[in-house]
Amino acid sequence: MKAIFHADRYWGIGKHNDLMFRLPKDMKFFRETTSGKVVVMGRNTLLSFPNGKPLKNRINIVLSPSDIGGDVVTVHNLDELFGEIEKYPPEDVYVVGGASVYRTLIPYCTEVLVTKVDADGGAEVFVPDLDADPAFECVGVSDPVEDNGLITRYCTYVNHAVREY
Repeated sequence: MKAIFHADRYWGIGKHNDLMFRLPKDMKFFRETTSGKVVVMGRNTLLSFPNGKPLKNRINIVLSPSDIGGDVVTVHNLDELFGEIEKYPPEDVYVVGGASVYRTLIPYCTEVLVTKVDADGGAEVFVPDLDADPAFECVGVSDPVEDNGLITRYCTYVNHAVREY
């Protein structure tokens, strides 16, 4: 399992149940990386998508205490989630938010793809600072990329202490 997100310089990922930045190149990267794959999210992340609809061309798994309905697979707890994702190759499963889902599942991820935005987005929600976590190593950083007036870098982190599920 992997995780994917963009974060500001303080590891903030969102405000008002939305992204902080509109980054077309990052959205293209997200779409190309996760298309045809499995995405795992919480209920609020699903609701933040256009019209609250699941992402197209992906299997959408929503971790929620109550059933969602529609074209998603609802799981109610981690045991159900881990049972569901066992059906797929681990490299095809991506955690896509929100903050509490990232905090819960990043320890189980082998890799985390972070688009770092060199700005303060005024975030209300944050993910763990992987640079400060000894279990994670940044093994790749792209050259700076301008995206909608902001400087971004695509970073790949490897988890050297993956929690078993």
